[in-house]
Amino acid sequence: MDKQAIKNRFGIIGNSPVLNYALDVAVQVANTDLSVLISGESGVGKEVFSHIIHSLSSRKHNQFIAVNCGAIPEGTIDSELFGHEKGSFTGAVDSRKGYFETVNGGTIFLDEIAELPLGTQARLLRVLESGEYIRVGSSKVQKTDVRIIAASNKDLLDFIHTGRFREDLYYRLNTVPIRVPSLRDRKEDIALLFRKFASDFSDRYRSEPLQLTDDAWKVLEEYPWPGNVRQLKNVAEQVSVLARGQEVNAEILKKLLPEVKANFLPVLANNNSGYEFANEREILYKLFFDVKKDVTDLKKMFFEILQNPELADRKKAFDNQPAFAYPEPQPVLTTPKPFVIQNPAQTHEGENKIVEPQVVEESLNIMDAEKDLIVKALRKHKGKRREASSELGISERTLYRKLKEYNINE
Repeated sequence: MDKQAIKNRFGIIGNSPVLNYALDVAVQVANTDLSVLISGESGVGKEVFSHIIHSLSSRKHNQFIAVNCGAIPEGTIDSELFGHEKGSFTGAVDSRKGYFETVNGGTIFLDEIAELPLGTQARLLRVLESGEYIRVGSSKVQKTDVRIIAASNKDLLDFIHTGRFREDLYYRLNTVPIRVPSLRDRKEDIALLFRKFASDFSDRYRSEPLQLTDDAWKVLEEYPWPGNVRQLKNVAEQVSVLARGQEVNAEILKKLLPEVKANFLPVLANNNSGYEFANEREILYKLFFDVKKDVTDLKKMFFEILQNPELADRKKAFDNQPAFAYPEPQPVLTTPKPFVIQNPAQTHEGENKIVEPQVVEESLNIMDAEKDLIVKALRKHKGKRREASSELGISERTLYRKLKEYNINE
């Protein structure tokens, strides 16, 4: 099919080289069964390319479905994709087919693939490698013949380095990569797009076509367009409604364009671990592991001083050296009561007996700690769940799920 015919069919406007190259790759890979990974910023039109690939493939007469992985809750994503059996979880009152079963023979477009949980990523990898999957709550292996097209506006390599995306899944999806260019990378198309949108909105609102001055066109071309084509279309609609019968100059246009500023917010210093937290449970894990490490170090130092009193003398000698500035030593070294309990000395007349300190480990069960935090938040806000979820830093839906999971009746 002719390239211009494809553009007309799918509403693609523009003739920049980077856009044409992405379109050429999509056309060439369409009639194969290779997995495709479409990357690009939000608003560039990644889903349009998935429709092009499906419509020009041998699967075009079979079903196509687009799934936004970021819009499906983590607890139900497996059921949506692979289906579930009756009674496999609370609320599963009947068996249900997943997308890989209902779209068998067709194409599934997984948008925002970076939002998939790691467990779901492992199941998706199995589908890509063997065409096999298992419903939630079942042990029966089922087969499917589905072509997968994935898309993401995130850098998946960064997600791999931080442990949030499987490297093997990335290379399995990235058989053929397609990069959809941002609007600022094809400035020569901005005027064409704006004229098309303005004409469409003029017909819709029955108003006169917009007339832009030269300085207004310059503003459009120099603006960075963080929202890409979607943002440009919104601006064209606003101008069509608010500037009827007027000649639009740069001043009018600038009022409708949000100012784009660099992000000067403080960020955490890089600790070379490259780790970022994916959810509140991982934050709690990290917190308790750090606390346990600090307590272990404190106990180790305490027992070393008990067993080797000369260590205290060495430290005192270092204190007298001008090259170091240690704080004044405390007369008594104590440890937090939850971790070290020292029994009173058992004495007889004329004899002093030193009893070794008894170490008692506190419970570091993450579920107990999480339950305790939820209960405290509910009591603090007098049972108001919206305020409690905000205090905990989780969504209200997640709080309801955890209340049921921990059987909390606050």
